[in-house]
Amino acid sequence: MKIGLVLHELHRSENDLAHGLLQVSERHKVDHEIYHIGRDLARWSQQHVRHIAEIGGKYGQDLNPDAKDELNVAERIRERGSELVGRRPNAALLMLHDLREIYMKAAGVSADWEMLGQAAQGLNHKDLLDVTTRCHPDTLRQMKWANAMLKVNSTQILVS
Repeated sequence: MKIGLVLHELHRSENDLAHGLLQVSERHKVDHEIYHIGRDLARWSQQHVRHIAEIGGKYGQDLNPDAKDELNVAERIRERGSELVGRRPNAALLMLHDLREIYMKAAGVSADWEMLGQAAQGLNHKDLLDVTTRCHPDTLRQMKWANAMLKVNSTQILVS
């Protein structure tokens, strides 16, 4: 059974998504919606990391329940520059790039949740299916948020 491998990858991917959301929120702090919602969405992935770690032991995985949290000092200093850069054209293009990255990461995490959910159904593992049905909708919402922010910002940034 390869469920442990999927859990391991999902744990890594959720951690990466949480960290990416925190980076984007810090980098684009001047955009209050991206800053605040990005941090809220990062907390969802951090919760998912805990849920995955809890169930991982049943499938031979020793996963850290503590998700990547705040950015380290070097990242904070680098991201602090976002406040100085503000809404200059390069910063706007960087925002689109960052939102695209978040969308792509969330899509990958969603695919992992889909695979895990299908396997849980096939194996009739209710506890695994419960985690999947609890977490996957959040990932879909993260993906939809990134896509919506791309739609809202693309025209103004790319046409101006």
